[in-house]
Amino acid sequence: MFQSKFFSAEKVFPHVTAVTGLAGEKCYLVEGRESALLIDALTGVGSLKAFVRELTDLPVRLVNTHGHVDHCGAVFEYGACSIHPADVALLYEHSDPEMRLNFAKSGAMSGPMRVDPRPSDVVPPCPVKTFPVYDGSRFDLGGVELEAIAVPGHTRGTIVLLDRAQRVVYSGDACNANTLLFLSESASIEEYREGLLHFKEFQPAFDGMYGGHGPGPVPKTIIDEALQLCDEIMAGTDDQVAAQSLGRPCLYAREKTPDFRRKDGGIANIAYSREKIFRQGN
Repeated sequence: MFQSKFFSAEKVFPHVTAVTGLAGEKCYLVEGRESALLIDALTGVGSLKAFVRELTDLPVRLVNTHGHVDHCGAVFEYGACSIHPADVALLYEHSDPEMRLNFAKSGAMSGPMRVDPRPSDVVPPCPVKTFPVYDGSRFDLGGVELEAIAVPGHTRGTIVLLDRAQRVVYSGDACNANTLLFLSESASIEEYREGLLHFKEFQPAFDGMYGGHGPGPVPKTIIDEALQLCDEIMAGTDDQVAAQSLGRPCLYAREKTPDFRRKDGGIANIAYSREKIFRQGN
């Protein structure tokens, strides 16, 4: 493992390095023969660009699975990224240095902090050149190709990246043990279900998923679990556990422990609000 004050790096495949930030958030450096792709960009506390420079000599492009604070911080170092157009405005909404510093200080899902970050450690926001990425977009790195799959839900511009040769998906926050769907930028449960059905079409092409938080890989059957939860939420037969997340009231589809483990042994869980179950107008 390679580590600095702000980041740690660990190989998950010979050509892929997982980089973890202070709050336990993760991004993935995927290397081909000709270039590298950085999937997500952590909070922008500490210089991720300098850290990645220690990991590869290849030219690096950056792609974001979505526009949230813990996935886009280093775009303000690189000055350019690929992101779904639906999340460009969100990227700037989450550019606030205090918001990013507070997330890093939260320690979200990590252990003891290696360093107490200061305001001077935060990469300042700036205009970013954004390149659109859509469902079906491809990134050819030379001998390694990744394919974008749109899974609107957590945000309307959420994508995942599929590496067919490695049989793995880099999933950001698209489908995990704590999928938040009550946010103003989230799609409805009904729309998320449609996105998951599209994602499921690709299940034969991969075996596991590496996400933006927690250990990996997660089995691909998490998609089926999330689809079942969507059906139950829409039918009103889920557990409907009242909770607080990000300081806001919400409902969880399944009872969970404080560390986001489902009490019934499943993996997928969804936090939602009653106002965002069905597509607007339904």
